[in-house]
Amino acid sequence: MEQAYEIAGAAASTTKKEIIIDIRDLKKTYRVGSVNVHALSGINFSLNRGEICCVVGRSGSGKSTLLNLMAGLEGPTSGEIVIARQHVEKMNQSELILFRQQHVGFIFQSFNLMPYYTALENVAFPLVFRGMSKRKRMKLAREMLCSVGLETHLKHKPTQMSGGQQQRVGIARALVTNPEIVFADEPTGNLDSKTSDEVMNLICDIARTQNKTLVMVTHDPNMAAFTDKAVHLLDGQVVKIDENTREI
Repeated sequence: MEQAYEIAGAAASTTKKEIIIDIRDLKKTYRVGSVNVHALSGINFSLNRGEICCVVGRSGSGKSTLLNLMAGLEGPTSGEIVIARQHVEKMNQSELILFRQQHVGFIFQSFNLMPYYTALENVAFPLVFRGMSKRKRMKLAREMLCSVGLETHLKHKPTQMSGGQQQRVGIARALVTNPEIVFADEPTGNLDSKTSDEVMNLICDIARTQNKTLVMVTHDPNMAAFTDKAVHLLDGQVVKIDENTREI
């Protein structure tokens, strides 16, 4: 049986919670001309399975770099990235592709929908790489779109939908493969405040209902109110970690 990590707490010292993401002394340095730019300078934090976290910081704080490293889109200078008990920083490109297919879903700020595909086709597309039949792909995609309130927009293309509706398609696409972890890059960055709140409530409700681990990066500190943990970055370092007292 796989061993779960134990998180000690004053109120629940005997409760075992599984750590699904563990970041250990993570550093990333870029060479810009003759200068070393330290994007991340020793990041440490962990997340339990089913926990919702936002990484908050202004532009240049290192939050996007951190997300890219956790997703295996680029490699660290040093440190460890342990996700689902696997060392992401040690994987080669083929292993990273397979890891992302099996464990991770992505939600993007700019939606990243294929413009000539319908909502149904956009959501079904990631399932192609699972070798799934078209009939089953479409069935699962339809169910996911219905779960995000787009049952009347199955055949709409991105240009026929609002920004909020496009992001709902993006959420459905991220979740259709049933990933353990969802990474979201400024998921409300292109939305107005009312739509942002609606999308955040939707993402978090689905994540909690399905026990997904959600990690999003944002420049908006107000987004922390929706999450279980907020990791605040400044100049490549963690300056504060806030935790909401919510059962996970």
